Amino acid sequence: MSSDFEGYEQDFAVLTAEITNKIARVPRLPPDEKKQVVANVEKQLEEARELLEQMDLEVREIPPQSRGMYRNRMRSYKQEMGNLETDFKRSRIAYSDEVRNELLGDDGNSSENQRAHLLDNTERLERSSRRLEAGYQIAVETAPSVISRPKQSYRRSTRDRGTNVKDSRTNWPGDVGKPQS
Repeated sequence: MSSDFEGYEQDFAVLTAEITNKIARVPRLPPDEKKQVVANVEKQLEEARELLEQMDLEVREIPPQSRGMYRNRMRSYKQEMGNLETDFKRSRIAYSDEVRNELLGDDGNSSENQRAHLLDNTERLERSSRRLEAGYQIAVETAPSVISRPKQSYRRSTRDRGTNVKDSRTNWPGDVGKPQS
């Protein structure tokens, strides 16, 4: 049973070496060839995932006393697979940035200008957020006194006019939830 696992290991090693080589070449290839290599790497990554699944099945069938060593190997292969996928994503991003720059005629300076503009906007947004937060705090602190002033002046004006209106029947913003008499 371990001979099957070792065969899968060899296949995995060869496949990952090919993938690594192609990933390293992607940014330096001409556009037409890049598309082909990217598609080929995607297929090879899928093959590598399938090999890992086969290897995992083989490990499950190994007797428990020998299984620990093979599980450690599987962990390292899965980690290697994750690293390959990360490297591939990075190379694809570099590839897509180059294509975008070719299409739009951008150079490296505009990227730096965009980054500086983004930082400026972020700082402005943070300053505005701090001002809004300070304004909110002031409103929360002064709200009870602001609400009670109109209520008191209304009570005075109704008393001055000699009306028989009960204050408790008038709902003011601060009276929500208070029982009415």
